[in-house]
Amino acid sequence: MTAGKTRWLNRTVLGVGLASLFSDWSHEIASAAMPAFLASLGVAAVWLGIIEGVSDGLASFAKLASGYYTDKLERRKPIAVAGYIATALGTAAFGLATNAWHVLLARASAWLGRGIRTPVRKALLAGAVHRSEYARAFGLERAMDTVGAIIGPLSALFILEATQHNYRTLFAWTLVPGLLAAAVIAFLVQERERVPVKHISFGERLRLLPAQYRKFLVGVSLFGAGDFAHTMLILLATQKLTPTLGAARAASVAVMLYVLHNVFYASFSLVAGWLGDRYPKNLLLAGGYSLAGVMTVLIIVLPVSIWSMAAVFVVGGVYIAMEETLEDSLCAELVDESHHGMAFGVLATVNGIGDFISSVIVGVLWSAFGTGVAFGYSAVLFFLGALLIARVRSAPRAAYPPTAW
Repeated sequence: MTAGKTRWLNRTVLGVGLASLFSDWSHEIASAAMPAFLASLGVAAVWLGIIEGVSDGLASFAKLASGYYTDKLERRKPIAVAGYIATALGTAAFGLATNAWHVLLARASAWLGRGIRTPVRKALLAGAVHRSEYARAFGLERAMDTVGAIIGPLSALFILEATQHNYRTLFAWTLVPGLLAAAVIAFLVQERERVPVKHISFGERLRLLPAQYRKFLVGVSLFGAGDFAHTMLILLATQKLTPTLGAARAASVAVMLYVLHNVFYASFSLVAGWLGDRYPKNLLLAGGYSLAGVMTVLIIVLPVSIWSMAAVFVVGGVYIAMEETLEDSLCAELVDESHHGMAFGVLATVNGIGDFISSVIVGVLWSAFGTGVAFGYSAVLFFLGALLIARVRSAPRAAYPPTAW
């Protein structure tokens, strides 16, 4: 493909985006309701951190194995379809839970499927566009993913109101968009012909990844060690607002704030994609990491109110948009296309390990010492990660002249 002649918004880019929308719609219904569901089971904040952390940690190793394995295949798409089906079934299994460890098992199963499909989906997306269009393609995918994350909590509110807070029915409904995601990948995405990489050891494949990519991973891992799951923001808002609003009203407001978070996430994914194809991705990503630090400082210093919580959720949505869009597009830019599966798998594993560490540590620190210590820990790592990412050298801009939208 040559820059200026390719149509970046093709059926594969659209299909991957729609699959992300439907799948996120499915599991965000469950994620929005999970804190309240766990509370109904008498579960403390530390359990939420354990559930999110263990699930993300398990998914990270699935991403690594999937990325390594699928580079050796002529066709990656069937692996993606299987992963989407597993995620849909695991999410719906929340409805069978009667104890916290049941939720952990269901979430871990869903995230195992998510881990299998993630590097494959990203490789399919990167293979469908020119290098000059990576940021826009990944930005659109992140935006559509987040549209699902907006619809998901709203759907959760509607279903809970319609069923008088019947969580079993709510989790059963997640099957509909979850299975639609698998169908879109199966019938809309077109996989380009590719030459599989030769079979070599896992260690050798790691050594083939460029030095700047490895430097990039160090910054990502440092940032990720503080990057807790944003379901914790829902719990934070619920706890902080309950004394003034009451438990039921605070829970509803927290979910609506999460919707606001996702509106900014979706909007700024497109902005980050546009910027990333025109300016150095490493500096933009460092700016996103710094915004994460700003968010945690706001949590610590602002007085509790709906407006201060809204500011936290808005900044959180903006930084996540920049982080996810620019991490993926910078990763694709730093590594040859034939090794994209491995590169995305390693990146996802580093992020998953970071998610495990951060969610568990923030949950424990929160329960033991309060929010100031918990989010202060994250702030330090966010700013340090930003400094390291700013030192990564991305590809020269002249190599990839941007094409028109």
